Amino acid sequence: MYRPAHFAEDRVEILQALMRAHPFVTLASRADGDLVADHLPLQLSPDGKRLLGHVARANPLWKMAAGQEVLAVFQGPQAYVSPSWYATKRGHGRAVPTWNYVVVHAHGRLAAIEGPKRLRAMLDELVDHHEAEFAEPWCVGDAPSDYIDKMLAAIVGVVVGLRQRGTDVGEAMAALVAAVPGESGRS
Repeated sequence: MYRPAHFAEDRVEILQALMRAHPFVTLASRADGDLVADHLPLQLSPDGKRLLGHVARANPLWKMAAGQEVLAVFQGPQAYVSPSWYATKRGHGRAVPTWNYVVVHAHGRLAAIEGPKRLRAMLDELVDHHEAEFAEPWCVGDAPSDYIDKMLAAIVGVVVGLRQRGTDVGEAMAALVAAVPGESGRS
């Protein structure tokens, strides 16, 4: 991605905050030689080394992209910027429209999680994280176990192990991939 230095954000805590606040990603991969984009929520692990989520077992992503490099694009706020907002427009007219946006590109290798115990542990973590803000949070254990077993059989967990990609990701992603002090992930 083209990233002018004056717009670059390299603070790991800011990048991770955007990833946590906007977990619905566009996940780019290859399938049969074609570029494919899937849209799904992926949660950054507490240690900052992985992205965790799941897809329907019917979704070919988990088979076709397993083991390959993928790109997860986290998109934050974005908006059109009118030249009429600039004082320079009134002064000399040299202003043009633009589009402001905030994104994080995260590169890594995708793996599928099918084992029911690992999948259940990952789902417990994902649900607990997203339900934490509710006054009466729901947890996976609130549903009948036979129903949960049926639902688990219909999904596959996906984990993207994040890694540095040199200039594609830069110094900030190298720091992001490094362990976050004081926390360790569960999977």
